[in-house]
Amino acid sequence: MTLIEVSHLVKTFGAKKAVNDISFSVQQGEILAFIGPNGAGKSTTMRMITGFIPPDDGRVLICGDDIQKNAVTAKSHIGYLPESSPLYPSRTVTEFLTQSAAIRGLRGKAGKEAVERVIEKCKLGQVRNQVTDTLSKGFRHRTCLAQALIHDPKVLILDEPTDGLDPNQKREIRNLIREMGKEKAIIVSTHILEEVEAISTRVMLLDRGIIVYDGTKEALCAQFPQFEGPGRLDMIFHTLTSAEVKA
Repeated sequence: MTLIEVSHLVKTFGAKKAVNDISFSVQQGEILAFIGPNGAGKSTTMRMITGFIPPDDGRVLICGDDIQKNAVTAKSHIGYLPESSPLYPSRTVTEFLTQSAAIRGLRGKAGKEAVERVIEKCKLGQVRNQVTDTLSKGFRHRTCLAQALIHDPKVLILDEPTDGLDPNQKREIRNLIREMGKEKAIIVSTHILEEVEAISTRVMLLDRGIIVYDGTKEALCAQFPQFEGPGRLDMIFHTLTSAEVKA
């Protein structure tokens, strides 16, 4: 089942075309890793998919609903973790998540159950009564991930989901993403190519606003048999996106 459908998406900032007529879809059960150099258009694309900014051209359907024409319904299907995740600094983790649940229409017993579920999923029990402004970077990021999951959405858009986490926390979150990826459509933007290897079922490489590659990790690596070992994705990434190599 197609849960995300992107058609001929375009976004320009001044003289720069940040996203240049890209189209793709994501099925239920897929974890799509967005990779590319800084300025490739990854975050801009994700912001358009979530309705955070409008496209100049093209359209996005979330579970069949147009993100521009039917925004409220389309956004109800999405859990979004932006790269710089905002928190209310004077509220505890539980208070912040309770408010996040209420915004999503989950109040009373349903809201409490949703909060308890994401606190457990994101391993936030030890800091649940701590004011968010005093959290470490890792726990802040996990709290923001929890708000993205609070309404159990069908679609997840995650921008650098393990940023600031220690190795054990990264393992936990990656396992969580893999588990959720069995039932949801997930887009993960990351600069950590080890993470691409660990969690994705499909890779999309963007460079200068266009799709350079879209397919499985295995098919991508098969195109470059000269690169072997743990660092092979780094070498492939460099080959496909480096200005020096393209020159």
